[in-house]
Amino acid sequence: MKCHVCGSTMESIVTNLPFKVNEMTIVVLKDLPLLQCKNCSEYLLEDPVLKRVDEILDKVDTAAELEVIKYAA
Repeated sequence: MKCHVCGSTMESIVTNLPFKVNEMTIVVLKDLPLLQCKNCSEYLLEDPVLKRVDEILDKVDTAAELEVIKYAA
């Protein structure tokens, strides 16, 4: 797949990404599979992964300021 920003090649990697759920809560998803550009570092979550991320974030305890969750498909 080509990067929509610079046109370079995207590669599959596994990394950790933060998501801001609301004004007070940040969730870090560990071991998240995504595509990242080799040139400009732009990243892309594929549709099945994004769907699972949404499911995970919908269940987060928003009373916590920071939560770290291991991504599991």
